[in-house]
Amino acid sequence: MTADKPAPTHKGRSGESVRQHNLSTVLRLVHLQGTILRSKITATTGLNRSTVSDLVSELSELGLVVEKETEAPTGVGRPSMVVTATDNIIAFSVNPEIDATTVSAVALSGRVVFKERKLMRSRPTAENAIAVASEMIAKMRKELDPGIRIVGVGVSAPGQVRGSDGVIRFAPHSGWVESAFAAALSQETGLPVLLGNDASLGCIAEARFGAAKGINDVVFLFAGSGSGVGGGVISDGRTVSGAAGYAGELGHIRISSSKQVDYAGFPGTLEALVRRNDLLDMFKLYVATDEELDAEIRSTESTKAKRLIEDQIESLGDGISTLVNIFNPEVVVLGGFLTSLFDFAPDLLISQMKRGSLAAASESVVIRKGALGSNLLVLGAAELPFEALISRPSTFSLTDA
Repeated sequence: MTADKPAPTHKGRSGESVRQHNLSTVLRLVHLQGTILRSKITATTGLNRSTVSDLVSELSELGLVVEKETEAPTGVGRPSMVVTATDNIIAFSVNPEIDATTVSAVALSGRVVFKERKLMRSRPTAENAIAVASEMIAKMRKELDPGIRIVGVGVSAPGQVRGSDGVIRFAPHSGWVESAFAAALSQETGLPVLLGNDASLGCIAEARFGAAKGINDVVFLFAGSGSGVGGGVISDGRTVSGAAGYAGELGHIRISSSKQVDYAGFPGTLEALVRRNDLLDMFKLYVATDEELDAEIRSTESTKAKRLIEDQIESLGDGISTLVNIFNPEVVVLGGFLTSLFDFAPDLLISQMKRGSLAAASESVVIRKGALGSNLLVLGAAELPFEALISRPSTFSLTDA
């Protein structure tokens, strides 16, 4: 017997007793769309026009949305009302990696207001990353315009995380174990801090704003400098999180009899054979952004480098084929430096995927590059505090910048 599917995300309910639910429904819709006609809110939620008008007015009074008239396409008749998420509510996002810590300020509208990446001299401890992040947040708060309010901080953390109390259980790439990261960062900043796995948040970001928007069955693979290879799965429109929230460790699927181990010590895995550091070593780069690494991959004339890249592409194809057989996705989205591998030889990747997957599962699957680029984890982490606000918009406590 299958579990009953939950009500569609954007369906509203009538009645004053569920007004908070309807406020949340409308705000979530505006947040995801950025800008939307009020008439479309009515059509999408199933609520009547007067109810939607009241809800939008209340959200406007709360300072969460802005409503204005827009001229009708013909220039005649009654103008439509357009609703836009505000730029005056921001969340900070933090992405700690082994070579840098990135902090951003993101508006509820989706606009990235500030973003700064600070290189670390050596592999940082969790305490180092917390200190750097809190300093960068303090600096950005001073630069925010008057009237800006802060919803909180979202952290896209490498490795296994326990979101309920913001603990990084195990980040093998960084060497962090049982770090109470969220609580410590909250104490330093005075702001609420929520934490999630970086690849899982990347999956959510691509599903809400990027290459997987509107797709119900998605496999997302991400490889960053701080987390090896991770990922996320959306099945029938729902994120697969597992019994304790640790699902999505897709980099640890075994694809080879190779003795080479991944960052958790497992041999022959996708993460063991598709390694960003191997490429950095090949190109003699100590640290590099994905854009800098991509430039090296695109321009290389080295036969040795090309062979390494092709080996990684074949291993990536083997990993994708296994995931296609298990999850039967409509779309596989690649993030981080995996997009550079795909660009280098897309036909090789696709043929390797098809070679190892069942025809019925792979015949219609599409492999796509992520659409969000370097803002992937910026937007993914910001969704944590924004979701907290959206779930109770009229009672959530915001902090003045």
